[in-house]
Amino acid sequence: MIYRARAVVTMDGPPIENGAVAVQDGQIQAVGGHNEVSRLFRDETVDLGEQVILPGLINAHCHLDYTMMRNAISPQKSFTDWIKLINAHKRGLDDEDYLEAISRGFTELKKWGTTTVLNIEAFPELITKLPPPPIRTWWFYELIDIRKRITTDDLVAGAFAFFHNRPEWLGGFGLSPHAPYTASADLYRLADECARVTGMPLTTHLAESWEENEMFRNAKGALYDFITSLDRDMGDCGKQSVFARHVENNFTGDDWILVHLNELGEDDFSLIAERNLGPSLHIAHCPVSHRYFRHRKFEFQRLRDLGANICLGTDSLASNSSLDLFAEMRAARDNEPWMNAEELLKTVTVNAARALNREGMLGKIAPGSHADLISLPFAGKLETVYDGIVDHQKPIEWMMVDGQISN
Repeated sequence: MIYRARAVVTMDGPPIENGAVAVQDGQIQAVGGHNEVSRLFRDETVDLGEQVILPGLINAHCHLDYTMMRNAISPQKSFTDWIKLINAHKRGLDDEDYLEAISRGFTELKKWGTTTVLNIEAFPELITKLPPPPIRTWWFYELIDIRKRITTDDLVAGAFAFFHNRPEWLGGFGLSPHAPYTASADLYRLADECARVTGMPLTTHLAESWEENEMFRNAKGALYDFITSLDRDMGDCGKQSVFARHVENNFTGDDWILVHLNELGEDDFSLIAERNLGPSLHIAHCPVSHRYFRHRKFEFQRLRDLGANICLGTDSLASNSSLDLFAEMRAARDNEPWMNAEELLKTVTVNAARALNREGMLGKIAPGSHADLISLPFAGKLETVYDGIVDHQKPIEWMMVDGQISN
């Protein structure tokens, strides 16, 4: 089938006016001007009219489990207070609540044009009760051993057993040691070793809050006191920043997607520069959630200038009001007025694909890439098509996932 529109934004070259995309067996076969593509393939053409076709968006960090928590927790004075409240809310939910949350989350992601999501899954045992996901999903098994209820080996073995039994699901699987204050260095090391052997991606929350950094730098603060009360060994605190600890433990490289990195000191930036870590840093930034927590300014431009690959995610509805990546792009633009619309769109397409090690397969429209596409009304002129995309504020009316029209 050939799909024609007023414009095609490929993220692999300049926008194409009167463009067309040829799709077969879930893959892009060709993209270009409509006359050229239709002459090459002579397939049936579906004319989408005054629309722009673009790659489906990629949400680089999401917690679908908490979709039921929209507006449930008002902004707190401290990050630690928020953790205590979300834990209290979780205790009041059962399996059916979480299953409903995941289902509603997928519906909302599709509503706003997301065709790939990186989901942190705290309860993977529940997913056996779900049908295959409606969009391309990477399920990251959340690993926590703070209470030492089961061994780290058992945690990772459980992850492998879960992942192995779902080869037909679109997307993939990964491991997510939750954060340095809830997952031991041994658990991080084991996850890192597994990823290197299997090719699984890794993600973790890192340097998210001032209290986390205070815990590791100075062995004090509200989070330090709270985690101490859970009987965690605090011997790794009071020595260095949480980012430096992560680097010194060799938990870096292209396998890792680091979520947040809000709290970086000058010594951390010096460490990145001295070791040339920038090109291997894949960072998921969540602008609206960041605003909810009133974190210090995210050093977007400084990290980008050091070579970091920055993507956008929504985080969960426990700290956001929607799963809308267009809203995240606009929030990023508010904070980073130097960014143009094309750069913003890269954060939810090609940058995110690169972080996931799916460069060339996702996030762009090119021969051989997955046929994950969306369309929205063409606004303005071809020269301002990126601005029209970022400014889009209505639900998506047309979406394709793996070559299939998705309603």
